[in-house]
Amino acid sequence: MANHLISPSILSCNFLEIGREVDMLNESDADWLHIDVMDGSFVPNISIGLPVVEAICKRSKLVNDVHLMIVNPEKYISLFHKAGAHQISVHYEACTHVHRCIQEIKLLGCKAGIAINPHTPVELLFDVLEDLDLVILMSVNPGFGGQKFIYRSLQKIEKLRNEVISRNLNVRIEIDGGVGLQNAEKILQAGADVLVAGNAVFSDPDPKGVIRRLKMIGVQ
Repeated sequence: MANHLISPSILSCNFLEIGREVDMLNESDADWLHIDVMDGSFVPNISIGLPVVEAICKRSKLVNDVHLMIVNPEKYISLFHKAGAHQISVHYEACTHVHRCIQEIKLLGCKAGIAINPHTPVELLFDVLEDLDLVILMSVNPGFGGQKFIYRSLQKIEKLRNEVISRNLNVRIEIDGGVGLQNAEKILQAGADVLVAGNAVFSDPDPKGVIRRLKMIGVQ
């Protein structure tokens, strides 16, 4: 069985049929459901707010993987927990007090993640790494789906994986942006644990098939 996890991004789904799209993911080989929340300030796009997140989480049978691409995320952590998030990731670049934000997420009983943009060095996370459950490495500039994978990200994955191993930590490395069947194997070989796939899944006529193939990479 595959060791890695698949977290399809609902950002790329057909929003007119969002309930059916969540049902499809529930019936697929997906492990998590990735929910991107954008505020139009931290990133140049607006996605969905709390009522929609709550509706998605209620319908989902998967781990609700909420990724906050917003300024002042500490103001909203408890609200997203109440909406049904099982794990919440905030951006390093959006937090003044990163460690406090991680503690607040964990106090609510959620798993805590930190996301970093493509230009942010992974070394900036090393001081809080032992407090994290996951790290999201953005492999595109956040804000829009369908972008091309930035291959420099592979070196960041390797660097972070080596640090996690050397300190014997249980931190999952999640890759978000431009992930598809064409590069998933390289990403996993570099040391990733979780693949976020949006456009690759929802633009395909057989989304369940894409998820299955992503899940089976590396399985003998």
